[in-house]
Amino acid sequence: MHQSLSEQLKQLPESPGVYQYFNVDGTVLYVGKAKNIKKRVLSYFNRDLESFKTKLLVSQIYQVSCTIVATELDALLLENSLIKTYQPKYNILLKDDKTYPWIVIKNEPYPRVFYTRKKINDGSSYFGPYPNVKTMQSLLKLLQELFKFRTCGLDLSESKLKKANYKACLEFHLKRCHAPCEGLQKKDAYDAKIEEATQLIKGEINPLLKSLTQQMKNFAATCAFEKAQEVKELIQQLKSYQAKSTVVSSLLLNLDVFSWQQTEQRLFINYMVIKEGVIIHSFNSHVDLVLEENLQEELSTLLFDLRQRFTSKSSIILTNKKIGDLSSCSMEVPQKGEKKQLLDLSLKNLQFNKLKFEKNKSISTIDLKVDDLLMEIKSDFKLKVLPSHIECFDNSNLQGTHAVSACVVFKNGLASKKDYRHFNVKTVQGPDDFSTMKEVVFRRYRRLIEEKQSLPQLIVIDGGKGQLSAALEALETLGLRGKIAVVGIAKKLEEIFFPGDQFPILLNRRSKSLKLIQQLRNEAHRFGITHHRDKRSKSAITSELDQISGIGEKTKHILLSEYKSISNIKKYGLEEVTKKIGRSKATILFNYFNK
Repeated sequence: MHQSLSEQLKQLPESPGVYQYFNVDGTVLYVGKAKNIKKRVLSYFNRDLESFKTKLLVSQIYQVSCTIVATELDALLLENSLIKTYQPKYNILLKDDKTYPWIVIKNEPYPRVFYTRKKINDGSSYFGPYPNVKTMQSLLKLLQELFKFRTCGLDLSESKLKKANYKACLEFHLKRCHAPCEGLQKKDAYDAKIEEATQLIKGEINPLLKSLTQQMKNFAATCAFEKAQEVKELIQQLKSYQAKSTVVSSLLLNLDVFSWQQTEQRLFINYMVIKEGVIIHSFNSHVDLVLEENLQEELSTLLFDLRQRFTSKSSIILTNKKIGDLSSCSMEVPQKGEKKQLLDLSLKNLQFNKLKFEKNKSISTIDLKVDDLLMEIKSDFKLKVLPSHIECFDNSNLQGTHAVSACVVFKNGLASKKDYRHFNVKTVQGPDDFSTMKEVVFRRYRRLIEEKQSLPQLIVIDGGKGQLSAALEALETLGLRGKIAVVGIAKKLEEIFFPGDQFPILLNRRSKSLKLIQQLRNEAHRFGITHHRDKRSKSAITSELDQISGIGEKTKHILLSEYKSISNIKKYGLEEVTKKIGRSKATILFNYFNK
């Protein structure tokens, strides 16, 4: 993964939205949706991929962009639109000309209720779209069970009904339709059911429940108990249903959203195209400003170009600050309602991309400083390549006991703590610092070679000529001597030892190279001594507990995990320790301590 992509991944938001992968040529490779954009995108890079196709996709990703949306549903709809627009190579689904379905109440006598994937401007009422088709089908099934609408395609206009040529079909005999075709259900009653169905689709259940409850009471008052029971069952079904549809507002069918913010040197913008109530495009950008340029003219030109690029023909543009009407449309600065919510969403995307740009700019400045530092180290240490990967080793022991070693790793001048490693010395007995260094250096790079991982450009050994020679012997055995630069640093005078040189050199105390080497050495010492102390403490407590009759392995493990040392056990006291290991064993323990 290149550095630029790595930084892009760190800056992704933890919000619902849509992400896009681009290759080096700027072609869209893949469009996806997520509840949490950052987690979803990182999952492509932080795990072993089994699918060859996904591995191939990840290998081609050069840039990641995202659009924040208000809800998961909005993400589904925007993903659908972008896939159909760009036809990305790695998107299998949604490439066809289909779109999410709608529920339609047809504009006709005795309206039918069904789903469609095409909206027609014929006066019918459309509800949706439904990204979850199962939800829509469940809702349609419920509507049919509750209201028993007709499903046939007969023309039930008044003139046709007067001819009385229709006969009730099987649906009537199965009690799934009230046969308006034979005049068994009046138009007013049917229309009332349509009104109730509309309320249900919109999710307005409470007014509908209130109306049905009153009907039930009226039937009961007139002793029509069977009808009252039917209405009661209908109420119970409605109470168990939670509306999940989305109704497209007539106010937000087709419009553009253009938000902008000016800084001293740049103009940041976000542009959204809303079609049929759905965000189908979202675009972020910035423009470097020139002092003599007219801001209003710059904004008008930008907006005109964007509308041309995305072929927008909407007559309304929502904006956070008015810039004057274009010839073909009008500008609005909404203060409340659904339009204001859309504008706020656009501004949220603008702010995210503005912060992302500013962070990238500051990172670029830091990168320049890091490059200067690494170039100085390369020059001071006579290296052939830039030392972007440096490792440092340090040993710790107490008179030869509990010997450990530590390896710390710096990449691009910064500590890479996930790559730090501890070593418990296995083959060395007694206080032999040279043999210890030889063992851990050999183990470290043998493993890197076996696992085919990248090797450092520079190895720093905490110690003088002896430790440096031991490390070189290990590298010689592995066939790495001469392939990796190695230096030693002695603590007292901060002398730098080079392989084959009889005398060390002294770098300028203010040298950036020396400061980084000292930082490496100090970090290795801190990391190693912490591990050494932990090991020594565990050994001390284990050996003393071994002497106490009645304290078994399980109890020792509990005490070790919880208290770390004998002094901590004594500090917490009998009552506290009793909670962990029980009264009898705690009494044995403290009786031993009080001898």
